[in-house]
Amino acid sequence: MNSTGELLSQVIKGDRKSIAKAITLVESKKPQDRALADDLLNALPEPGENTLRIGISGPPGVGKSTFIEAIGQKIIEDNNRLAILAVDPSSTITGGSILGDKTRMDILSKSDETFIRPSPSSGNLGGVGHATKDSVQILESAGFSVILIETLGVGQAETEVLEMTDIYLVLLSPGGGDELQGIKRGIIELADILIVNKADGNLEATAKSTVLDYKNAMKLQKPRHENWSVPVLSISALKSKGIDEVWEEILNLKNHLHSNNIFIKNRSSQDEKWQKKKKKNLIISMMESEDEILEKIEKKIIESDKQLLKKFTDWIKSIFKSRNS
Repeated sequence: MNSTGELLSQVIKGDRKSIAKAITLVESKKPQDRALADDLLNALPEPGENTLRIGISGPPGVGKSTFIEAIGQKIIEDNNRLAILAVDPSSTITGGSILGDKTRMDILSKSDETFIRPSPSSGNLGGVGHATKDSVQILESAGFSVILIETLGVGQAETEVLEMTDIYLVLLSPGGGDELQGIKRGIIELADILIVNKADGNLEATAKSTVLDYKNAMKLQKPRHENWSVPVLSISALKSKGIDEVWEEILNLKNHLHSNNIFIKNRSSQDEKWQKKKKKNLIISMMESEDEILEKIEKKIIESDKQLLKKFTDWIKSIFKSRNS
């Protein structure tokens, strides 16, 4: 591609290679790519209100990828084009994604209606990558109506995904009692829908009991959205049991957000927060990439310290001199 205009044109047409190239561009921290990425993002059409962004969190091993594989098929059956951003830990050597959730979504990865992008977290502690929201905008411009963002699974820090999604799902494993007391309260308080996975085999009865425990716990907490009662559902992602009910609750919440004028307000607020965050990240990345600037700053500090030390020494000498005279 010779220009961002040509790249944008191909993205809007839905060309998969161009979509991947555009996301790689906005993920790049190279100084020469930043200007091109900004040009591309500024040229993107305004996202429509008919799109839906869904964040999916939960502890490692809870079955997030299996759940996405199951509900993704339901989303496609409902005549939607689906994009999945699976945020993985970054390699400390290459900076790239090291888990590759795409390999765990066999059926969806073969679908023409699905685009899956494993994205590195790049050391970001919010459960998402530094360019995840920009990637969402690119995918929506390419015609994908539902975007799923699977977070890292790192605990309370995952709440950053709230700043780029319309609906926030939290997956939990069967287990109550002491385990219920030990849940990450910050995540649970912010969840729009709670889902207890692995309700099959020997864990089916435990899952049902866990659902009751969480329902009782949620009665004591204020929901994130006014007049919305957070549903607690049990499912088996492995057997695709309860998936229809989850999708139904997602659509119920989507309608609730639109009918109560919450949807647009949330997105507007998210855009403001994201722009502020991008400015901060830009300053940090510039400092990291410009070693020469850092060396100059360091040299100035050292010189300043030397001058301060000389002034202090001269002041001490003057005191002793006045006493001896």
